[in-house]
Amino acid sequence: MAIPSRYCSSCLSHLRLTAPAPTALALRPVPFLAQHPQPPQQKRHATTSTSARAAQFRSKNRDKDASAKKKKARSHFLQPDLKKAIQFSLVDAMRYLRAAEVGRPPTSAKYELHIRLRTVKNGPVVRNRMRLPHPIDTTMRIAVICPPDSAIAKTALASGAVIVGEETVFDAVKEGRIEFDRCLCHTDSLPKLSKSGVARILGPRGLMPSAKTNTVVKDVGTAVKGMVGASEYRERDGVVRMGVGQLGFSPEEVQRNIAAFIAMVKKDIGALADRVSKGVHEVVLSSTNGPGMSLSGEVRGKDSVDPRDVAVVN
Repeated sequence: MAIPSRYCSSCLSHLRLTAPAPTALALRPVPFLAQHPQPPQQKRHATTSTSARAAQFRSKNRDKDASAKKKKARSHFLQPDLKKAIQFSLVDAMRYLRAAEVGRPPTSAKYELHIRLRTVKNGPVVRNRMRLPHPIDTTMRIAVICPPDSAIAKTALASGAVIVGEETVFDAVKEGRIEFDRCLCHTDSLPKLSKSGVARILGPRGLMPSAKTNTVVKDVGTAVKGMVGASEYRERDGVVRMGVGQLGFSPEEVQRNIAAFIAMVKKDIGALADRVSKGVHEVVLSSTNGPGMSLSGEVRGKDSVDPRDVAVVN
């Protein structure tokens, strides 16, 4: 190739007059973005298999949890360990409860006894009525459903009943005049009571006579005498509760009431022995506004105060 005359031949002597032939690599276009290797695509059947195993594992866990919950269901009520409990003698418990009721009249607050039983759930319960050796309330009004102007009615009035009769009592109840706290029925008047239609009124109030509650009797006089000042009790959630004295009672009076109440509950437990197993686990004494004090069974401890200091003079 001839060099044009306008260029100096001496200046171009060190240059290569011919360019190298382009190679195939140089002519290849450079991509705008670099090509990155793509990860291998996972197989769909592998993911499905993993999900199935996870679902099966969760299902097994749910079955285990359900079976564990079924095993935890208890048929008996939980009972506290009395070895770890702080227990008090009767005098000490009454002393602390008196402090919780300070400033209140002796007749306004009451002592209440709680008997915790060892028993099964949803079984037959202890339920009865009794008159304590030292009654708490003797102002109870008792009605007796019996033939009026009869020897039975006269006996009921002499024993302490305030209302006697049949139709007169039924009409008063239907009119809303329920002027009694307890109601007894003589066995001969039970058919008339059933047809009178007062069960829907007396039943929700707990006043309907029934053979189960020993309020349908034949000896009205004895029943009325036993009901005046009597108290009812019923087992709820494995515990039987009943008032055992006023705040002004002495420790001796409360002790006799407690002993009579526990003896009656044990008698009721014995009557249910063929149907269910029950037993006394703990005895707790409380007051209207005071806490519950677990009793040790002793009347007076070594460091207890004189019982006369606990008694209140009305």
